[in-house]
Amino acid sequence: MKRTFLLLTLLTCIKLSAQQGVPKLTGKIEISIEQGTLKGDLTLSDFPHINDYYIRINSGLNILHIKALEPEEFLIQYSRALNDTTSTGESNAYYFKDGNGKGKFLPKSIQFKYVGKFPVVKDTIENYSRKDWKGNIAFNHNSVRADGFQSAWYPVLYDITNDKTYEHLTYDIEIICNDCSTLYANGNKPVKAQKQNFKSELPQELTLFCGNYDFAELDNTYFLNSGMGEKEIETFGKLINDYKAFYVKKLNRPFDQPVSFIQTTPTSKKDGWMFVSYPTIFSIGWNNGLKNIVDPKYQKFWRPYIAHELGHYYFGTVKVFNSELGDMMSEGFAELLSLQLTKDIMGEELYKQKIDEKIEHLKKISPKPFGKVKSETEYENRQLYVYDYAPLIFTAIKKEIGEEKMWEWLITILETETTFTNYDFLISTLQTTLNDKKLMELIEKQYLTNDNSLKNAIDKITME
Repeated sequence: MKRTFLLLTLLTCIKLSAQQGVPKLTGKIEISIEQGTLKGDLTLSDFPHINDYYIRINSGLNILHIKALEPEEFLIQYSRALNDTTSTGESNAYYFKDGNGKGKFLPKSIQFKYVGKFPVVKDTIENYSRKDWKGNIAFNHNSVRADGFQSAWYPVLYDITNDKTYEHLTYDIEIICNDCSTLYANGNKPVKAQKQNFKSELPQELTLFCGNYDFAELDNTYFLNSGMGEKEIETFGKLINDYKAFYVKKLNRPFDQPVSFIQTTPTSKKDGWMFVSYPTIFSIGWNNGLKNIVDPKYQKFWRPYIAHELGHYYFGTVKVFNSELGDMMSEGFAELLSLQLTKDIMGEELYKQKIDEKIEHLKKISPKPFGKVKSETEYENRQLYVYDYAPLIFTAIKKEIGEEKMWEWLITILETETTFTNYDFLISTLQTTLNDKKLMELIEKQYLTNDNSLKNAIDKITME
């Protein structure tokens, strides 16, 4: 009886461990930056058992087959979902019907074979696209850039019930690019090669940057295609180390991997932006990009920008957000970190300038308070909502509770386990931090549920 109980307990533990597992990606991809092609033979395994799911694959990748490898090997008849409302539009959502056609089944190990051909942008006079964006599989004149989550160049499993995306995975893949000189996969060092096996036992969003470019290394930080000289890299590296040290001191959590910075051009004529796929930070644009961070003429704009992207290690990587307020929290808290760093390191004058710019941006809109948002579509203007409105609300709350309590709240958010990062999560972490019912009621009434929350926040921030 005792042995039976121990066996059942062991089996239960194994089952729970499997349910909490991180997917693993193995196989190879072949790339041509001259032809704009990407050919994949990849196997996804070690993922948790999920009853209701999608598997997202970029819509530009044509599937040869999807094959179950475990528990038995066979070609799968796959179906496409047309109601994947949480996707950003770049991918198709696939699933496998069960035997009676009413539910879904998910094999333990799945092979995906596909190939895609994408436009190659070699100039910006006649041969360019209207827009470029994060989720684009972008072939420009000398490289290919692809993030993991949004572009879904590899199969990305999505748990519908728990609103959880498994874009972070361990991997063991071979990358072949015969017209490249340098290969890079997120979580690895760049290498001068046309063929390389990349591995990671630490879960990563598998972002790629392969092409014909050079790279440099300083204090275990990598600079890919940066266009910077040795002195500029030294200045840049010291700056980044100072910013990381500031965040580590305030949030009590070190960066767990070397950070890589990538500079590249867009496939469009005018677009420019930055994004993070930790531990990689991309700068995409035509005007010097990363070099602007060490240029006195432009650093007041670019340094808070890079501080925001570094902040996404904490809000977006350590704590992954979902639900209707997930995007707001990811961007809003990263921007709040940038504002705090700007104030403490770059000075009060620049901090005030950034606050005034946000107030000016929001002059003609009346954002819906967090407590009344039921869908991301209710942000109305996503750019203004997550980058301007949210950090102003958080700044007003900081003035109500003090900087010390604000940092405590941020740490509580990072450390609190939850399935959904919704409004209940937001206020429960604040309640835990404050342990002050009266103050909590004031904050919720003034800033979190009030239709005049923006005005209330501005009044509080600008109060002498």
